[in-house]
Amino acid sequence: MLVKRANKIATFDDWVDLFRVWQSDIGLDYPELKQYQFEAKYGPLHSNEIEFGAYRGQNRWQRIRQVPDQRAQDALLNLIVYQGDTEFASVEQQRNLFAGAPTEYDRKALARVMTEEMRHGYQMCHLLLGHFGHAGRIEAQKLLERRAFNSERLLGSFNESVENWLDFYTYTQFIDRDGKFQLQMLSHSGFAPLAQSMVPMLKEESFHLGTGNDGLRRIVRRGRIPLAYIQKYFNKWIPTAFDLFGTDFSSSAHWAYLWGLKGRYDEHTNAQSADLDMLNDSARNLYYQEVNGLIQSLNRLIPAEQPKLYTPDVKFNRHIGQFAAQRFSVTGEPLEEAEYARHLAAVLPQPADRTAVNALLAADKEWIEPKGAEAKWSQV
Repeated sequence: MLVKRANKIATFDDWVDLFRVWQSDIGLDYPELKQYQFEAKYGPLHSNEIEFGAYRGQNRWQRIRQVPDQRAQDALLNLIVYQGDTEFASVEQQRNLFAGAPTEYDRKALARVMTEEMRHGYQMCHLLLGHFGHAGRIEAQKLLERRAFNSERLLGSFNESVENWLDFYTYTQFIDRDGKFQLQMLSHSGFAPLAQSMVPMLKEESFHLGTGNDGLRRIVRRGRIPLAYIQKYFNKWIPTAFDLFGTDFSSSAHWAYLWGLKGRYDEHTNAQSADLDMLNDSARNLYYQEVNGLIQSLNRLIPAEQPKLYTPDVKFNRHIGQFAAQRFSVTGEPLEEAEYARHLAAVLPQPADRTAVNALLAADKEWIEPKGAEAKWSQV
């Protein structure tokens, strides 16, 4: 366990020392990770003006004290903390995958995903320590003290276990895709350092999405992993991604938009006025459409006589929002309590399923289609 060092982080260099302790503490003793040179990166913005909300048309804020409302300053701190928490959590979730990498190509892809996720957390802490004073120092330290594998991370997806490479590819396809949505929404922020942080982060995130999409396509084309197992892992991760968009009718999203802190995913192309009570749900619907399209693309790789993959209904197995703790099937039908328990056991990965998948990946060295080292990813 990382030793807490309250009141000892005075500078960003102090935090970097603690960051190195965190890396060692969670077991990141791999050459690919040690060689990475971490740095904060800020990209150019297409406009210096705030794009939406009550301060639309005014210059973006360069310093936290320029943000007019103390409540907005607190909300901005919270947005950065939550984003940073997801980045460090994902590294903790993926830390044990190196030994089971199917190819050297996949091992290098994992190393790149993990180092870039660490850099994104590093970036958020650069903001916290550079702009938020004592509160920022405290929160930056706490980001390195919580643990995904102890279920201490702030959002549900980031306390789930990533046990194997089917987990990993499903995670990067769907959970990192939610990350793309969140980063895109923050890229419109009226707080310039946050918006500028999103420019390089989005470019790096595109590789993570491409890794997941490409990996799943290679798995489906190879045809060694039964589709029923793949579907169960989809059922595991996609509902948690729906939860990541937050509660329905969210007052936090309402005020974040009104204060100019977090825009809509399609802010630049959506000419309609924002429905401030439905911001989270609108983003979730766009995400659902994108995910559904990707799954349909996978289905085109499956022989006609075989069953097809599908997107779980948005009501299934939810823990946040209007459908939280309600009993709906994976296809959206209401179920009685006993029937629902049996249904969950049938459609989610059970211990026997995980054992079977792990055994298959260990025994069959050709469970995934080979990939040339020259391959490129694109955001999908």
